[in-house]
Amino acid sequence: MIGAIIGDVIGSRFEWNNLLSKEFDLFTPECRCTDDSILSIAVAKALLESKPDYSDLDTQAVRWLREVGNRYPDGWYSRRFKAWLTCDDPQPYEAKTNGCAMRVSACAHAARSLEEAKRLSHAVTAITHNHPEGINGAEAVTVAVYMAKQGCTKEKIRQAIEADYYTWDFTLDSIRQNYPFDYTCEGSVPHAFEAFFESTDFEDAIRGAISIGGDSDTIAAIAGAIAGVYYGVPEELRQKTLGYMDDGMKEILFAFEERFGCR
Repeated sequence: MIGAIIGDVIGSRFEWNNLLSKEFDLFTPECRCTDDSILSIAVAKALLESKPDYSDLDTQAVRWLREVGNRYPDGWYSRRFKAWLTCDDPQPYEAKTNGCAMRVSACAHAARSLEEAKRLSHAVTAITHNHPEGINGAEAVTVAVYMAKQGCTKEKIRQAIEADYYTWDFTLDSIRQNYPFDYTCEGSVPHAFEAFFESTDFEDAIRGAISIGGDSDTIAAIAGAIAGVYYGVPEELRQKTLGYMDDGMKEILFAFEERFGCR
């Protein structure tokens, strides 16, 4: 999960100021945790507080997305998600945007099987993003992270994603100059996958994700979630990212890592 947070923090300063290059300083004072990190932490907390069989995960996810989300009112939330955070009766709103895919990686770490990973992903996604494309995007990310955790090769991960979720025929180089800002799952999740599949190490996955522009922090968070498990996260990048997190976020992260052995 820390891989997603690292991607978010590094990508945060480029979301509204895209840089079409892989050459940039990873961390500056303008970097910050955005909704990608905040809601990843909230999902982790929901998993920590759920019953052992996760039968109440959807209820816990509603509780903790709202509780953690409202601690950080300047988290760059979408208009509809911000309304969901503050309303009296939170209901799903047919979203197909990438806000579900960016927050879901903890499900792969908590799951004890691929089928359970999918079930957990659905539970924390359908409470807001109950459009089929939202469900699909979040599940695809969960499957990729879970397969990386199991030691699968890039080839096997790509085969699984292309068989059940997305196919695409672009490279990062081919879209770098004309990729639009697209925050739908369909318009951003495959792009994060491609950044991972083309990468040579964790840092390269983050740089590649950011280099195409668009919704930079979210694409980098998704790519980072997969790459962090596949390659491992460099300790220097972990420590620098922890410096952007407050004590409450770090407490949840550390408890989750200890419970599920994903440090």
